[in-house]
Formats: sequence, structure tokens, C-alpha cells
Amino acid sequence: MAANSSTPKQFSYGGQAVIEGVMMRGAHKAAIAVRAPDGKIVIHEQPLNAALYRGRITRTPFIRGMVGLWDALGLGTRALMWSANIAVGEEEDSKIFDGPLGWATLGFSLVLGIGLFFLLPTAAASGLESLLGLQEQSFLVNLLEGVVRLAILIGYISLIALMPDVKRLFGYHGAEHKTINAYEAGAELTPEVVARYPIEHPRCGTAFLLTVVLVSILVFSFLGRPPFLILLASRILLVPVIAGIAYEIIRFTAKHMDNPLIRLMIIPNLALQHLTTRQPDLTMIEVAISAFKRVLVSENVIPESEAPPLVDEQLAPVGGD
Repeated sequence: MAANSSTPKQFSYGGQAVIEGVMMRGAHKAAIAVRAPDGKIVIHEQPLNAALYRGRITRTPFIRGMVGLWDALGLGTRALMWSANIAVGEEEDSKIFDGPLGWATLGFSLVLGIGLFFLLPTAAASGLESLLGLQEQSFLVNLLEGVVRLAILIGYISLIALMPDVKRLFGYHGAEHKTINAYEAGAELTPEVVARYPIEHPRCGTAFLLTVVLVSILVFSFLGRPPFLILLASRILLVPVIAGIAYEIIRFTAKHMDNPLIRLMIIPNLALQHLTTRQPDLTMIEVAISAFKRVLVSENVIPESEAPPLVDEQLAPVGGD
């Protein structure tokens, strides 16, 4: 069947791992598939905000990077919370995150992320600046700040990866990558076929995080080292700018993977993904395919008969209306 006329040509499908499952996102809907305790795959769909996902903003360079950031923080965080309820057999309570608690959790995640990955490295670099007498070496101090930021990122991921539940989460992350890689290669979407595809993907959010770190070094270098409070404020206020630039870099490299220079440039991004992915088993891949096929149905790419049925028509409490 022909693709939906309002779906952008060569649309870049995306997704993320959730608790015991995968969320896939298209131009019109997000679908979340989760393996319930009884072994059943529970699938819910959520229409996406047309203005955010299909409007003019998605065609505006740099500004659209904020849409990607909102997607990861808003839709992704709430999908994780919903999936956690399903994974422990509490589907009836999944609506509790659709109100103030959901927004409070999102706000806490945002504050924690900015504090841990932006403000803490800034404070650490400022301390080292004074300790090592680098007051006249602003570029070097900003470079040092970037190194600290990258070290915190890698250390954080490495520590949480030791947890058994996170290892499974990373397995579903690998299943998400393999499914999208297989689809973009035109392969049949079955677990056995999808399992043969790479675990890395150039549009991965992990690659986005590394790009943010590198871009932040360049952007912050233009500011020098102002007084400490102004320095902290600049790190917060420039998050949208850095995210917008990083998004455009990821978008550009993903579209030019046939260029040998681009493939060379993204080697660090692909290498970092090995921290956040694990080889999935066939049951994980089955879940990822189930979510992705529901998205393809919403785009009129495949007929309803080729996708697994929804458990019910109630929408999961993820994303905005």
C-alpha cells in the first residue's frame, strides 16, 4: 500500500527501549509494545501532536532539534513509566502518570539531567581551573569541562549497565536498532531476519549525547570563562542551542552514510552505542517488530492485517495531545 500522503518522504523512524519493551515513533503515532508477565505482548498507540511532529517546525533547521529533545524527554520518559506498570502487571494503574505526577517526574528528570551533565562538569572544571592556575586558558578549561562531561556520561552509563534490569533494557535498545536497520535495508521483518542486522544505528540517542558533548565544547569556548554564576546560567540557557546544533549534525551524518569521511567521523558515536545496547534475543526482537508494525500501519505502509492487534483501543498516557 502506498505511504501516507502526509508522511514525509524517506521518513526517519525512531524509537527507544522501555521496560520490557520498545517504543517506536512515526510521523503520526507512537506505538509501545511491552512483554507482560504472562508472556503476552501488550501494545498501545498514541497519536502525536501534528504541530510538533508534522508541522513547519519539523522543517526548520536547529529549531526542530528542540522537538527531538522534547520527544526524548517527554514522550520517552512517560512511555518508560507506562511500560513499567505493564511489566509488573499493573496496567489498570497506568493512567496515574497522565497528570501532575507525570509532569513532576518529567521535570525532575530534566533538572537531574541538566545538573548532572551540564552544571556538575562546569563546577568541576572551575575548581580545576583555580587549582591548576588556568585562569588565562579559557579554551583549555572549556576543553577540560568537556572531558569531565564525557567522563561523567560514560561513567554513569557504565554503572547503571551493571544492573540486571538495565541490561535487559539495553537488550531491547539493541532490538529497536536492529528492527529499524532491517526495515531501512528493505528486509523482511521477522525475528530471525532482523537478528542478523547491526546493533548500531547512526540516529541513536546515545550518538546524540556524544555530539552534544562535542558541540558544547565549541559553543562554550566562545564565551570564555565569565563569573561563576553567569557561567552556570549560560550552561542552562544554551542547552536548546546546543541540542539544535547536535540534532542537525546527527541528521546530516545519517543522510550521508555513503560518504567515507562521514563514516569515519561517526566511529566514536557508533562505538559509544556499545555501552547502551546489548545483543537482544528473539523474544525481544519480536516485541520491537510488533511496535514498529503498528507504526507502519498508522503510516499506511502496511495493511492492518500484517500487524499485531492492539490489546485495546485505550491510548497509553504518553506525549502531548
